[in-house]
Parts: sequence; structure tokens; C-alpha cells
Amino acid sequence: MKLAFSTLGVPGMPMPDVARLAAGAGYHGVELRAHPEEPVHPGIGADERARVAAEFRDAGIEILTVAGYVRAAEAGPDEPVLAGLRELLELAHDLGARHVRVFPGGGEQSPEEADATAARRLAAAAPRAADLGVRLLLETHDSHRTGADAARVLGLVGHGSVGAIWDVMHTWLGGEDPATSYPALFPHLGYVQVKDIASADDTTPLPLGEGVLPLTECVELLSREGWDGWLCWEYEKRWYPQAREFPELLAPGREHLLRLLTDAA
Repeated sequence: MKLAFSTLGVPGMPMPDVARLAAGAGYHGVELRAHPEEPVHPGIGADERARVAAEFRDAGIEILTVAGYVRAAEAGPDEPVLAGLRELLELAHDLGARHVRVFPGGGEQSPEEADATAARRLAAAAPRAADLGVRLLLETHDSHRTGADAARVLGLVGHGSVGAIWDVMHTWLGGEDPATSYPALFPHLGYVQVKDIASADDTTPLPLGEGVLPLTECVELLSREGWDGWLCWEYEKRWYPQAREFPELLAPGREHLLRLLTDAA
């Protein structure tokens, strides 16, 4: 498996510094948070996109994902959501990223209504994603926290350019164990987001291995099933400024993941 980290852990860090950090800590790729408060977002122009792509390419670091904030199931008209998806797909293509992350965001709608809305929009965007060589990935999150939740939507979409991100914290918070999450997500799985927290009531990010999330079980399961995709560490420093600084944790976190992979082999 290849290792990546999300720039949610280093909010506002310039892209050359991110590329150097990833290379120095021994990671293979990064998930770029695409938000106006970050250096990379859909509003940047062609020259800046080309510059960022070259910086990561020269550093030997892959841009795994453009992590957007479009909510595929949110209530309201389709067109603003579809426009947001198109913008993220174009950005990912220009950066050489293989994925775009989207949230469910179904809110207070019934599961059936939220499922249908998300599936309709993702299916509408799928042909453009295929044309660009980018895959839209629905993260297990908020209204669709478990693998079963995400799989309902993705089964309705039925397109190879639309898949899933397995966020191990959210499936755990949703009461779903890894042995249940994996079979639900496997047909659609783009990659796995790993992290650690103290408890369901305290989701402040911790160094990997110091919390309660079933990372060992997840890695053992993925290894046993022969899955050889990406593990991406999402350390939510942006939302928890009191958490430890992420750069100092990256190398130990990599070593922890490598130990889990070795033990599972």
C-alpha cells in the first residue's frame, strides 16, 4: 500500500513546503484540501495550477486527491452542486490528481431522498469525470457515515468513475466494524483515510496508534483481502488548533503504518 496525508493537517502551508514535507517524511502522495483559505482551490488560474503540478511532480509526490466541499445530497437545486463538481473535476485534471473528494451532506432529508439526490448528481457528473480521467469519491461522512450508507448511493450510480473514500473514524462512529465496512465499500473503494482519536466524545486528532480507532484491524483486513491501494492520514489540525503540530508526527506515523503492514503480511 502507498501512504499519503491530507493538507488538513497543515492548514495554509505553501505547496512547495507541502511537497518537501511529504518527500522528507517518506510519503508517496498528498490529499490537497481545496478551499478558498488554502493555496489550491477552484479559483486559481491555469498558471498556478501548472506550477503546483510541476512542484509535486519534481518532488516525486503524487497529488492523490483534490478534497472538495461539495455536498452531493444537499437539499436544493441540482445545478449549483453540478457546477461545483465540474469545477473540482477540472482542477483535479489540471493538477494531475486522480480523485475528487465529495461529501454526502444529506442533512435532515430522509435516507431515501438523500440517496436519490446524491446518486442523480453523481451520475450526471460521471461522464465528465471519465472524460477527464478523474474519479469522484464519496466519503463516508455526516448523513452517510457508514459503508452501508455510501454503498446505497454508489449502487444507484453504477458508474466506474464514481467511488468511495473509507474514513475509518466515521464508520466507527456510525457503529460499523471494519469487517462490515470493507465488503460494502470494496466494489467502489478509492482509498482509505486513517486517523486516531481519544473517544467518540473527543475527536481531537491524536498520533496514529494512540487512540481508539481500529487501525490494526483495518490494515489486517485490507492486507488479508489483498487490497493494495492508498492509506491517507487525515489529521484534522484545521478544526483542532490545540492539537499537536502535524509535521513532527508524520515520520512516526509512517513508521506506525509500516509496522501494521509488516505485522499483517
